[in-house]
Amino acid sequence: MRPLPKMLVDAGVAFARIYNRLEIRNCGALPGGPVLFVANHGFGGIVDLNLLAVAAAYDELGDDRDVVTLTHAMAWKLGIGRVIEEFDARPAGHDTAMKAIGDGKHVLVFPGGDIDAMKPWSDRNKVLFSGRSGFAQLALEAGVPIVPIVTAGAGESLYVLSNGKRLAELIGAKKLLRLHSLPVSVSVPWGLSVGLAGLLPYLPLPTKLVTTILPTMVPHEGETAEEFAERVHAVMQDEMTALTSGRRPVVG
Repeated sequence: MRPLPKMLVDAGVAFARIYNRLEIRNCGALPGGPVLFVANHGFGGIVDLNLLAVAAAYDELGDDRDVVTLTHAMAWKLGIGRVIEEFDARPAGHDTAMKAIGDGKHVLVFPGGDIDAMKPWSDRNKVLFSGRSGFAQLALEAGVPIVPIVTAGAGESLYVLSNGKRLAELIGAKKLLRLHSLPVSVSVPWGLSVGLAGLLPYLPLPTKLVTTILPTMVPHEGETAEEFAERVHAVMQDEMTALTSGRRPVVG
């Protein structure tokens, strides 16, 4: 990562540590080679606190290997892809990930995509992968372990009334932008926002973030990609449930 983007990421991480009282729990050290980090989304507009939480968690690990973040193609369709590439973001895809791993880099993926990123308030404590298993297939093919990272609290940085799935279907967002969701949300300073307007930069509420780096996971002998993906998802949901048990919204 170039100096200026790194400075901006460091500033964002510092903001999350103070403003969101970010707490990081590390359950183990990284193995020697590249890994596939698998994380959940909070709210995935332009402001995504989970990205900052993951960056802070990676700093805690003390590993200096580059991390390539697989990112939704919407960023490039909206013309900001070249900007976020400076932050080591790349269009999500099998070939992109395999090249990064082949170059000795870690890869970070958010398997739930916009479904997980734009979930309503009622689902804020759920990890939604919608049965996707491509990340597990990637780990199997590349021969790399998976390191799950779970962050709780980011879904409380604004109020999402609806994921806007029907709206996305009506206007053809899936075909145009590969979006299954166009959320209806309430945020500061925009108030009520619908669709892409809800993805504008907003001032997140000072919700407490807690991030856990879970132990490294490898496939069992004979385990299929779908089975491995289900096991990773189950571990992540169990951790999310533990982190949010008895939690008070925003306060933590």
